[in-house]
Amino acid sequence: MKIYEIGTGYTPIPAQMGAATEIVVEELTRSFIKLNKNVEIIDIADEKRVENDLPIIEVKVPCFFTKADVSLGIMHKLKRVVYSVALAQKLKNILKKSSEETVLHFHNQYNMFFFLKLVPEKYRKKAKVAYTVHSYIWGTKWEEIENTVKKKYFQEVYCVKNADIVFVLNDITTDHFVNKLGVNQERIFKIINGVSLDKYKPLNANQVENIKTSLNLKNKKIIFQVGSVCERKNQLGSLEAICEYMQQHIDVVFMYAGGVIDAEYQQSIINLAKEKGLIDRVIYAGELSPGKQLNEYYNIADCSIFTSKLESFGLVIIEAIASGTPVVVSGKPMFKLESGYYTYTNHAELIEIIDRILNNPDLTKADSKEVIGEYNWDSVAARHLDIMKN
Repeated sequence: MKIYEIGTGYTPIPAQMGAATEIVVEELTRSFIKLNKNVEIIDIADEKRVENDLPIIEVKVPCFFTKADVSLGIMHKLKRVVYSVALAQKLKNILKKSSEETVLHFHNQYNMFFFLKLVPEKYRKKAKVAYTVHSYIWGTKWEEIENTVKKKYFQEVYCVKNADIVFVLNDITTDHFVNKLGVNQERIFKIINGVSLDKYKPLNANQVENIKTSLNLKNKKIIFQVGSVCERKNQLGSLEAICEYMQQHIDVVFMYAGGVIDAEYQQSIINLAKEKGLIDRVIYAGELSPGKQLNEYYNIADCSIFTSKLESFGLVIIEAIASGTPVVVSGKPMFKLESGYYTYTNHAELIEIIDRILNNPDLTKADSKEVIGEYNWDSVAARHLDIMKN
């Protein structure tokens, strides 16, 4: 069986930004290789791709479109279309020549939609088509998303209805697909994302202290949040919740990291920090590279907070726990997890939990045994393979 993991074209693989979908493609591929499976990544061509050992087939597009556009504006959408059309041609040529059992694993609605529309059925029938639903939109009540789905997610609906295998990250997505869209439940499989235990792991006390010193954070207690800077990720809400606590505890720092999706939203965070006299202790760490750099920031954090308003999975939760950092989450995660995190329902409860963690050395390190056992990429890849083979 030959597996093609299809890169989205958003940012080149290996991901140099915290793009969760690109991380999934990369890590699944690495684990498939460990399991001695025949796998290749198909991804957008990029002269600035970092040196790597991944098997990558490149899809060429005009160089104007190789620049990553994190603003998600019109140029980003145009780039997705241009790449998806070129990708469809590449896949058509691959399938023309293919004589072995093939699985095409898509991770983006644009990519699969244009493949279905542009590649003749006689070639498409030569492959088993799998689609993973990464979109966060499905993670809430149907009456809240119905209009949005009709206007903006018609491509994804088409993909889900036409895929041989549909991978979802949570139960509510399955419910929407089966009961609202009429998708055959036998084609839908809930399968979680994983974490690279080689990249995300606890560092020793000396390493942590050296990193904090290099960042001028020695003797500071750090509350850390990871995610694209936008309203959905709710960094402003986090700061609003903890600013009074920070005013009362001058050794506490709020640090957040991620690409700025909404410049106005980022400015609103800065404005609030200035207004509350916290500008020196509200630190934007920028876009951190997945792996070593991000792991260092998890490690220097006393706790990580996850206040996102809407998610499909929450990869940063298990990254933080694997790094040994306890996580405070607004509501129960959409996946089974028994330890390493705390939940809250209001601002007072959030502050109480943060204060308990920051002042109790026994709570400053998360128990990562469960993550190591269930949420490592090799285990996740093995589950994918079981489904793809059937």
